[in-house]
Amino acid sequence: MAHDQHFERVAYAYRGALQRLAAAYEPDAHEQEDLVQDILFALWRALPSFRGECSERTFVYRVAHNRALTHRRRLPRRGEELARADAVADPRADPAERAEAVQRREYLLDAVRRLPPAYRQAVTLRLEDLSNAEIGEVLGVNENTVAIRLTRARKALAELMHEEWSNA
Repeated sequence: MAHDQHFERVAYAYRGALQRLAAAYEPDAHEQEDLVQDILFALWRALPSFRGECSERTFVYRVAHNRALTHRRRLPRRGEELARADAVADPRADPAERAEAVQRREYLLDAVRRLPPAYRQAVTLRLEDLSNAEIGEVLGVNENTVAIRLTRARKALAELMHEEWSNA
């Protein structure tokens, strides 16, 4: 398959996952789109070196996470503002329930962004339905390390969410 065709197929197949990954690293919607574009460019450059030593999925996430970490490092530190996304209205819920659900999602996304990078990576990949083995391949660590990071991340998220809801 030609490089451009391969890239188009990969970009189409993983676009949603890359957008979710970018949202986990970047609260600003415009910056999220810039990060997705950076990831896609990095994938375009990296695909010729893909030799099938791991799954394509693992390769894509490895490139994406490395790009997201680089993106975060080069940004000047600024206040972590909550991303304000337009929520799709749930016709079954009343406005107060919808508002609370939106607020919980915002708190959760903010809490994920506040995790240390190693925990954030593990959580983001788990949310993309990768197994511990696949997460380990992406991050270059063993499955036990992934399990430990996920356990610690869950605990940290619970504490952050409790803190957020206590202050709300």
